[in-house]
Amino acid sequence: QVQLVESGGGLVQAGGSLRLSCAASGRTFSIYAMGWFRQAPGKEREFVAACVWSGRLTDYADAVKGRFTISRDNAKNTVYLQMNSLKPEDTAVYYCVASPQLMSRSWHRYDDWGEGTQVTVSS
Repeated sequence: QVQLVESGGGLVQAGGSLRLSCAASGRTFSIYAMGWFRQAPGKEREFVAACVWSGRLTDYADAVKGRFTISRDNAKNTVYLQMNSLKPEDTAVYYCVASPQLMSRSWHRYDDWGEGTQVTVSS
């Protein structure tokens, strides 16, 4: 099992930036892909971004493409989500996920989840 701990959430004004971090521990050797999902109150959980743990492949939801960047530091077992030009509709709890399988936009494909970190964007 992989343990994931997110940090970096908070309150920011529209147009601002935040960087989320996700530190992985445990069976990190089993990780093939990591990513971020988010869930706003009353809405479905939605895919945000994903990357391959050792490689350059990334994937982004259309809603965040060009504004968010996912990256990783293998030496620190940490994945980041740099969020720029934030909008009120980005407000949600953001979850870090890990999988031993290929990247996917489906949350069902990810075995390990963090507790989540709240991001609130004010207008």
